[in-house]
Amino acid sequence: MLFRPKILGLFLHPINRITLRQVSTARSFGEKVIPPVSSPPSSSKLTVQQALDKWTVCFQVAGVSESVLSSQHIVSHVLGHKTLNSLSRKGLSRVLSQPQVERIWKLCHKRLTRMPVQYVIEEWDFRDLTLKMKPPVFIPRPETEELVGLVLADLEESRVGSRCPDSHVHFLEVGCGSGAISLSLLHSHTQIRGMAVDQSAEAVALTKENAQSLGLHDRLTVNQADVIKDAEWLMGSCGRVEVLVSNPPYLFTEDLESLEPEIHRYEDRAALDGGRQGMCVIEQILTLAPSLLADCGRVYLEVDPRHPELIQMQLRDNRLWGLDYVATHKDFTNRPRFCILQRRPGNG
Repeated sequence: MLFRPKILGLFLHPINRITLRQVSTARSFGEKVIPPVSSPPSSSKLTVQQALDKWTVCFQVAGVSESVLSSQHIVSHVLGHKTLNSLSRKGLSRVLSQPQVERIWKLCHKRLTRMPVQYVIEEWDFRDLTLKMKPPVFIPRPETEELVGLVLADLEESRVGSRCPDSHVHFLEVGCGSGAISLSLLHSHTQIRGMAVDQSAEAVALTKENAQSLGLHDRLTVNQADVIKDAEWLMGSCGRVEVLVSNPPYLFTEDLESLEPEIHRYEDRAALDGGRQGMCVIEQILTLAPSLLADCGRVYLEVDPRHPELIQMQLRDNRLWGLDYVATHKDFTNRPRFCILQRRPGNG
């Protein structure tokens, strides 16, 4: 499978205030004049490269982040490719059909509204899976692929498997979104079974849809549940698991205002906002973990870089019971991003 280049920096860029009306009028960009983009050209011989160049410039003027990658993803998608790498130089000079031009214009106009490209093309690659994407379900980020890798590394080294009472590993994912974590685990190991929960009905529906399309639905139970409001139901329904994994809402509420329009306008705020210190859902997961985990079962969390120290401080102050802190792992940007904790035998 050819993987798409990653769209990065979704949490970092300030809101750009250029309006769509400004973008839709002709203007200069360097020495180039950008024509109106309100409707696609008709009866013109527009090549793949020309379409890429035109929309890259339009995105740049509009302040759309990842402008080059955005145009590449959209044009590739319309052409039926994951990336443009499979096209030769001759392929880039190929003349687009009128339906292709119209489709590119339609999708690029969605991107101009700051709709994330994952929602625009309605799919995205996560590890070795292609998942369907729909707003407002949270879009999986590259860091979360690393979280899955940590769980799989434990399984492959039998550090989790050796603690299991039988040949199967059971997991619980809290906040499944599109199902990226759960489905990656199931896809990687046939001996894994799991339950995934999310407070969003849209997320539950999308996880079920992705599980069905990937043929993994028979090993995954998906339920709509809020880990805080439905804690009693969760403890009664889940049973003991060897792995509790989550990419919970972990942003500090005050940090939400600095996010890009792509996130403000389209993604579910509840999947991002972790409260004043970003710890509301994290604390609930860790409070329930001793009652949900089998002996020596582990919790794998993706968190804000400020959280590993906060979590360890709570453990030192005995505010979290029945768990030992195992490790902090850094993400590909060298920030502390992942926490692993383990249930003490005989607790819970």
